Amino acid sequence: MKNVLSVILGGGRGTRLYPLTKYRAKPAVPLAGKYRLIDIPISNCLNSGLQKIFVLTQFNSVSLNRHIFRAYKFDTFSQGYVEILAAEQSMEHGDWFQGSADAVRKCLRHFSDPRIEYILILSGDQLYKMNFISMLNFHFEKRSDITIACNPVEPEETRDLGIMGIDKTRRIRRFIEKPGHKKEIAGMEIESEGRKKYLASMGIYIFKKEVLTELLTSSNKADFGKEVIPDALAQRRAFAYVHTGYWKDIGSITSFYEENMAFTRARPPIDLFDEKWPFFTRPRYLPLSKISDAVIKDSDIAEGTVIASAEVRRSIIGLRSRIGGGSRIEDSIIMGNDYYDNSRQAPTLGIGKNCHIRKAIIDKNVRMGDNVRIINRDRLVDFENEFCVIRNGIVIIPKAAVIPSGTVI
Repeated sequence: MKNVLSVILGGGRGTRLYPLTKYRAKPAVPLAGKYRLIDIPISNCLNSGLQKIFVLTQFNSVSLNRHIFRAYKFDTFSQGYVEILAAEQSMEHGDWFQGSADAVRKCLRHFSDPRIEYILILSGDQLYKMNFISMLNFHFEKRSDITIACNPVEPEETRDLGIMGIDKTRRIRRFIEKPGHKKEIAGMEIESEGRKKYLASMGIYIFKKEVLTELLTSSNKADFGKEVIPDALAQRRAFAYVHTGYWKDIGSITSFYEENMAFTRARPPIDLFDEKWPFFTRPRYLPLSKISDAVIKDSDIAEGTVIASAEVRRSIIGLRSRIGGGSRIEDSIIMGNDYYDNSRQAPTLGIGKNCHIRKAIIDKNVRMGDNVRIINRDRLVDFENEFCVIRNGIVIIPKAAVIPSGTVI
């Protein structure tokens, strides 16, 4: 695995995840109470024995840089690293990354280590568990120039994804990006779990280094999925590696909310308790959570939390959260706080007394007074004011917002 370099794409502005991306890059968005989205691909790499990792960023990257610096430190003799490559001006390039392929093109000079023979390209905003060794072995066995990880999806999911058409050897013969009509993908069905499905690109690629370099330096195409890979199919050996496990793209507020809430189930789609495949994050050395006279059902509580005489149902409660007495939290994500509040500022950091929060995302470091009701009273689908943003009926309270006592949303 020493000849494989992993490159994780930090994504663009993340407008569909706004306001969670107002102050942070997409991969830095908190996940499941204590993790960040970036922890998923990095953990999959480390568990697969891949320890040479670059993360490409350009928008709101400070919190992402800080998290990676604090979370991923290697032994001096391991030769492993997780490093940030931020968008930069050079003599050759003076503008921002224009797409996934353009980002890698502008960073090629940093991949010059002659020991590197293969480049694994990943997305920084997906939720999945995957052993990349299996994919690499498939790549070697097929003598492939390009290998694309694919996931079987239902017909109704195809219009938002890149769909692959393969032959009996799994060589990719057709690629349709976000098909608008069923006729475009006619004949591309596969059998999976006894049903007809389609192979969707996961945005995970393995390239031979020299092939990647030639493809990117011979054109100015900006995106892998839309341009570079479809154009390369006729000249290069490209194969589909079929991953049948769980995989979700965290591209919108709705998908973010639903994938977080899945962790409150008795059997979540991703097992965070698997000691053979741990998901890593920054160690914080926080105290135990303190829960007094509370009702908690089907919820996940992160460390360092204080809950006093409150009711929590089907919710994610993040690090250092404080929930006041008499409050009720339902079907919500409370991201917690970055620090404990020792000031006398009012309202204090956390959720006040006698609050009712339902189907909401409360971002970090929110100060919420007493008797606040966040219940989408008017059943709005999309809305925005100085206190909140509503997307698809989900209320989001932005990071560091101050919600006065008695507010009703």
